[in-house]
Amino acid sequence: MPSVMLRRNEEGTLLFYVAKKDLEETIVSVETDTEDAWGGTVELSDGSKYFIEPISPPPAFPTTLRFNRV
Repeated sequence: MPSVMLRRNEEGTLLFYVAKKDLEETIVSVETDTEDAWGGTVELSDGSKYFIEPISPPPAFPTTLRFNRV
């Protein structure tokens, strides 16, 4: 269950960074991304998937959260 830093780049794209693996990828899809909740299965640009229980209200970015690898 890695700690993941989430932040937006200059274009507004959400980035997913795992320091222990030196992994930084763009998030291409989020299962739940509404005004009321954010989370579920998150797919990265390299095809890998991670999961976090949906958070309500959605977090403010940048933030660090714990994800499970799918």
